Amino acid sequence: MKYQGLTYLFVTILIAGFFISCQKEEQYPIIPEIEFDHFVKLWDPPSMTYQRGVFVITFKDGDGDIGLRDDELDPPFDFNMFVNYYELQNGDTVLTPLVTYNQVTQTYDTSTFNTRIPILTPFGSNKSISGTIEDTLFMYNSRSSFDTIMFDTYIVDRELHKSNVVNTGWFLRN
Repeated sequence: MKYQGLTYLFVTILIAGFFISCQKEEQYPIIPEIEFDHFVKLWDPPSMTYQRGVFVITFKDGDGDIGLRDDELDPPFDFNMFVNYYELQNGDTVLTPLVTYNQVTQTYDTSTFNTRIPILTPFGSNKSISGTIEDTLFMYNSRSSFDTIMFDTYIVDRELHKSNVVNTGWFLRN
């Protein structure tokens, strides 16, 4: 009886090992690919508006070279995720700078949505990676009277391969 339990355990481990070893490693192109997943507006109770939103994309990269080190601050490695803000103005798509009020200088400033993705390269021989990126964006442009907006984005890897561009589609800001 004792050996029968060990035999059963051994066979179970052997079968599990067989299935795990048969799993194919994911292979992706070395140029990053992204897909739009969704966009969620975040309600801000004190202002009674949607101040921010979360832009969610998925990504794949065959050589896993997405990401910047903390000490890389100079172009072309200052940003690696680029986001644009558009307004629908009288039927035209207009790339619009986001204007925010700077309380320190008491002036209006333009902001960029560009951001930095940290190093994501996995350890081991298989460098293919995939995942989800969530970017929280300020979306209330106080100096604009237009309320239909859209964001688009793309990423750039360490070899400066640019991904495809995806967008949120048009939606009402408020």
